[in-house]
Amino acid sequence: MEEQLHQDKTFEKIIYPNKAIKGREFEDCIFKNCDFSNGDFSSNRFTDCEFIGCNLAMLKLRGATLNNVTFKECKLTGINFGESEEFLFTVGFVSCLMDYTSFLRRKMPKTHFIDCSLKNAVFEQATLTKAKFDNTDLAGSVFERTNLSEADLVTAYNYIIDPELNNIKKAKFSQNGLAGLLTRYDIRVE
Repeated sequence: MEEQLHQDKTFEKIIYPNKAIKGREFEDCIFKNCDFSNGDFSSNRFTDCEFIGCNLAMLKLRGATLNNVTFKECKLTGINFGESEEFLFTVGFVSCLMDYTSFLRRKMPKTHFIDCSLKNAVFEQATLTKAKFDNTDLAGSVFERTNLSEADLVTAYNYIIDPELNNIKKAKFSQNGLAGLLTRYDIRVE
């Protein structure tokens, strides 16, 4: 991984926690069962890459570009995605542990969170238009001045979203999830 540019490579079982890998470009790369926890990926560029079964907990992403990057079955706890480069930011998540992550002010329309745990995540001032939260646990997550217009939260659960502080126009919710929209009113739904 010492080279500056990596194209069409698969990295398997790279155990590299608490280390910095900065200023590199990865295009069409796959990372399988790697451990970069507590590492630093600042200023890296990832384009059309996939992370599968990786431990990326507490990874630093300051100025990193994530363009069409998919995370599957990864541990992503404590990552501040709000520090990554905003331009071309497109990501997707499947079966990931993402508790305590931050998407502060992140524009990420049409992002998919499928079978994820997003407990205590921060979505303040994020743009999540047409995003999909499929079977995703949002317990304790913060939504404030968040644009959730046309988002799909039908199978999401444990969320509290204040309709007066967030744009939820044409968003989809299940009947079971309505209580999470009414919490501020201190009423009971039975």
